[in-house]
Amino acid sequence: MGMIKIFAGNSNQPLARDLCQHLNVSLGDAKVRTFSDGEVLVEIGENVRGRDAYVVQSTSSPANDNLMELLVMVDALKRASAARINAVVPYFGYARQDRKVAPRAPITAKLVADLMSVAGIDRLLTMDLHAGQIQGFFDIPVDHLYAAPVMLDEIRRQNITDLMVVSPDAGGTERARAFAKRLNAGLAIIDKRRSGPNVAEVMHILGDVQGKNCVIIDDMIDTAGTLCAAATALQDQGAIDIYACATHGVLSGPALQRISESPLKKVFITDTIPTHDKQNQCGTLQSLSVSHLLAEAIRRTHNAESVSSLFV
Repeated sequence: MGMIKIFAGNSNQPLARDLCQHLNVSLGDAKVRTFSDGEVLVEIGENVRGRDAYVVQSTSSPANDNLMELLVMVDALKRASAARINAVVPYFGYARQDRKVAPRAPITAKLVADLMSVAGIDRLLTMDLHAGQIQGFFDIPVDHLYAAPVMLDEIRRQNITDLMVVSPDAGGTERARAFAKRLNAGLAIIDKRRSGPNVAEVMHILGDVQGKNCVIIDDMIDTAGTLCAAATALQDQGAIDIYACATHGVLSGPALQRISESPLKKVFITDTIPTHDKQNQCGTLQSLSVSHLLAEAIRRTHNAESVSSLFV
């Protein structure tokens, strides 16, 4: 692993450090800061000529700042003659803008993919895209990992009896079904209708959750409106303990207050987005690390080994 260099922007330094620890390499010397007018300044403090460089940067809030940091870091590495530049983007922002939902609307996920490719990224490593088809927006190889193994291990550690896996909407049914199969649990689906962005209205539950302990499975938690409405609906239908698992803890706006006031017993998220401060504000949250998954994917990529066994 001596021929690789791992650098990190400001979006998720703790994850980058944990990842480096698993690989037994040092985090590269990169100073990423802003001028007084907000422009991004990047200084790579070590030689990368002929090396494989990995840039760890989630494009989470502030999404535009973090995205720009990633692009400028990639340009700096390209001009410093790095052999290959790999972007490790645990959380891919703008993923929910993956199609036209109204006339004259943009497809911003495709725009971001183009920006990354043009900047000089040779390969992308990401986790739990909101829509798997986003891989097709890129003209470069994309390794799409899943946090399912980490969350499945945690659910098993909880020793939950009479378990029912719940999808909070029809779109997440495939994901929830995969969890239910591996946990040998039942499956329920919530019929959800949206009246506007970040607004969800629970209609009814498909499946019997009476007397069951439920785990709601989703890819991300943003304002937590959908999640908390689902938890309330499950409680109303007789569910006992209600848990939730989601890869990305965006947790914007009133999310923490909603989770604290909801029937949720525990909410498991991963560290694709740093949430340490938010966990201190909301005791229901518990973060699980995916650093070892990302580190193993980097190791296999560098050694030209198969990464497909990590695609659970």
